[in-house]
Amino acid sequence: MGVDLRQVVAGVLTLTMFVMLGNMIKRDHFDSLQEKLPGGSEDANFESAKFDATHVKKNIGLWKGDVDYLKPCWVKPSVDDVEQTEGFVTFALTNGPEYHISQITDAVIVARNLGATLVIPDIRGSQPGDKWNFEDIYDIDVFMKTMEGVVRVAKDLPTHISTRNIPAVKVPNRVTEDYIAEHVEPIYRTKGSIRLATYFPSINMRKAGKKGDTDSVACLAMFGSLELQPEMHEVVDSMVERLRSLSRNSDGQFIAVDLRVEMLDKKGCQNSDSDGEKSCYNAQEIAVFLRKIGFDKDTTVYVTESRWDSSLDSLKDLFPKTYTKDAIMPADKKKKFLAYEFEKVIDFYVSAESDVFVPAISGLFYANVVGKRIGSGKTRILVPALSASVSNFLSPYVSNKNHFAYSCYC
Repeated sequence: MGVDLRQVVAGVLTLTMFVMLGNMIKRDHFDSLQEKLPGGSEDANFESAKFDATHVKKNIGLWKGDVDYLKPCWVKPSVDDVEQTEGFVTFALTNGPEYHISQITDAVIVARNLGATLVIPDIRGSQPGDKWNFEDIYDIDVFMKTMEGVVRVAKDLPTHISTRNIPAVKVPNRVTEDYIAEHVEPIYRTKGSIRLATYFPSINMRKAGKKGDTDSVACLAMFGSLELQPEMHEVVDSMVERLRSLSRNSDGQFIAVDLRVEMLDKKGCQNSDSDGEKSCYNAQEIAVFLRKIGFDKDTTVYVTESRWDSSLDSLKDLFPKTYTKDAIMPADKKKKFLAYEFEKVIDFYVSAESDVFVPAISGLFYANVVGKRIGSGKTRILVPALSASVSNFLSPYVSNKNHFAYSCYC
């Protein structure tokens, strides 16, 4: 049977039209976003955000994107590489899990460089007197096992050493060997032990230019040493499972949005860069952003705000399946774990496990959640912006592969 040339030409033209239509939809979609996303006005037209989300999802892969299957590529250093000394390094974990990761990393690096013994830290809350043991949140056995052969670890200071006689030493986040040699080691050699406190002159988590022994220690401490203690791990797992069961229409996938209402009025959230991009986005802006880039109303959204706040209503209007931890945490766990310090830890790990993460607030929480997600291949991290291309919504840490985690995984 012969082939009719006119049918072939017609078929090609039809296919071309569909391709052109798809490109037009994508261009129009993001061009309109540039005009309408910044509308922080109260009369934002949510109805205008409705369109054929299925088509957009298929074209830009909102749920999946490119998956990087990475493995740890750091070499575990040996304690034999460092001269051992008799002193101790003590410290406390403060301000929440995003800070804990950095604090534990700096303490391990300092103790290793000094050849000192690292004392397991306690955990301090935001209120005076709030104090927990390390094992109340993290798995102490995992931490100590991870540090074997890297740095000596003790659960407590020897009784003959008084904490009153230990000088406090401040070090910048991502402390370097040169800084330790110049500013920390002289005090340690003189006093015998130190109490470390990390300060944060920058929240930059971009990788450095070259790798070294310090990077290997940092990789191990940052991504291999902290795991939740079993009961808290179980709470996070049950919440993630609950969110997945609520997401049947999206194959069990859900979005986590770091949106804490009390942060929006703080000074750091009032700034915009030269391009007009903001540091923080409110619930209404996040709702429009998610809808405009293709998520439909059946999408399940987890918000890090502890309990429902009326300002979240605009998000729930567009995404009825929007939940806080109070709504999905097992009832028998609420009394214990709906406490501020525990809540932040739960938020951090749920955000790390979600299929898509959207940081409504820039900062260290965002930066360290990104690092944890890179290690597990969950790189769908969408940053609200006024850009006209979906590729610009992907976190620069991922699109540019410049997060420190890319020094640790390959």
